[in-house]
Amino acid sequence: MDTPIPPSPASDRPSAAREWLLVTAMLTVAWLPLICAGLVLLAAAVFADLWPLVGMPLAWLLVGLARAAGGRDRLPGRAVQPGDEPELAELVRNAAARLHFDAPLLVRIVPLPTAALGRVKVAGERSYVLLLGLPLLRALTAAQLAAVVGHELAHEQHMHDRRTSGLLNARGMLARRLEGRFRPLAPLAAPLLRVSRPCAWQTELAADADAARLAGTSATREALELTGLMEAAFDGLAEGWLSDLAVNQTYPQDFYDAFDAALRDPLVRHRSARIAAEDDAIDPYAMADHPPLAERVSALPHAEGASAYSTEPLTLHRAAAIERWCVEQLAGLEGPLDGGAPETVGKTRPPSRNRDRYDPPQPVRLLDLDADRLHPPADAEARLLLLSATGQDTPERALSATLDAVADGSWTRLARRIESGLRWVPAAARPTALREVMAGAVGTTLLGVLREAGWTYASRWLSTVLIAPDGTVVDLYELLVAAVDSGDPAAVRALLQTAGTEEVESV
Repeated sequence: MDTPIPPSPASDRPSAAREWLLVTAMLTVAWLPLICAGLVLLAAAVFADLWPLVGMPLAWLLVGLARAAGGRDRLPGRAVQPGDEPELAELVRNAAARLHFDAPLLVRIVPLPTAALGRVKVAGERSYVLLLGLPLLRALTAAQLAAVVGHELAHEQHMHDRRTSGLLNARGMLARRLEGRFRPLAPLAAPLLRVSRPCAWQTELAADADAARLAGTSATREALELTGLMEAAFDGLAEGWLSDLAVNQTYPQDFYDAFDAALRDPLVRHRSARIAAEDDAIDPYAMADHPPLAERVSALPHAEGASAYSTEPLTLHRAAAIERWCVEQLAGLEGPLDGGAPETVGKTRPPSRNRDRYDPPQPVRLLDLDADRLHPPADAEARLLLLSATGQDTPERALSATLDAVADGSWTRLARRIESGLRWVPAAARPTALREVMAGAVGTTLLGVLREAGWTYASRWLSTVLIAPDGTVVDLYELLVAAVDSGDPAAVRALLQTAGTEEVESV
């Protein structure tokens, strides 16, 4: 198990001169707005004698830099002490030793299903912090977790040289400039991101290969697939629980138990896998640092890995305290409701004389709630938007008009009326966004019609998969997407006619 893992060989790369030129170009474009603003200020100061006005923006810049410098070494997550979690500490130590990663390494647990490695300074010494998401620690086997840890450590080693590090850091900085609705740098940034993408992807694939040699090809493939599923399910499902419960001043005490239960639902896994694949396919500006999952899996080398890694999840000895802390972070609570001391877990906080009028959220258990509580009611706003876009006065007539628009190809105009923000979506991603808007608005309206006709939910966790009175299971989202893509809404019309809706015949 302790046999060292040789690093993956470097792939053919462009010359150093070309890559440093690319780094310079990406940094120049990333800082172009500030460069232009600085030149304007300098010109105003020199030619219009406006030096006093230049001082104020400069002061703001210095204050911003000071704040950034003051917060850059703050460590996210909850610290893991080797004595508290010996199995986790041993797994990380073993992976680091076999990959020749000998720098100081801290391990911290975060609430999200993610893993990352970052550089920090601790007591003036350069160190690294490994962030591991609690959902990964609960769901992955030790072998799969070793693959995740191995990937992060190996990735840092492949970035160790200044050339690769500089290129990937410049690429990340430039990609962040394209976030948000207003993207004036896109025409300049996209070609540079596209040219630099092979280096980023080769680095990821090399780290995957090292992870496979550490933990085995099978465990690495399973880890890649499971982490993608968890990220998609967390974004599309679990975050909704938090926001919906927060409206009622409650938070999910059993959040991670419910998340684990949802992931065991085949319908949730199917939906999450599809969402993850769709996200991989949408990259209009070549911003993605990771290749699509299918490409990563197919590129894995055949390796057995270490047989001593367990096929069961690791034991977390302080699991209850860690889970409670993560739930509090997700729920936005400022501190433990029990005061934070381990011995007060489960006890009621004593009243304070200076107690704020704000009442803290109350805990509820998702697994104890009635299933209908987990299915939000039909979105009245989305239904009204569809009625307004079609000019109809009933959901049935609005659905009929929408299906006619799908058949004659004019549905994109309806989608733009429903969601005006589509004009901000990059042109390459707009067809997918139009389809999502249409499927969402029609699906919400269709859901209400079918529920009134006696259809029931097929899953405790998903609201768009229904069971017809005859026992047929229908995923409304997939049905609508297929209709929009093909331009043939016949299947949706047949479904509505089967449900007994009489106003949906094509006009």
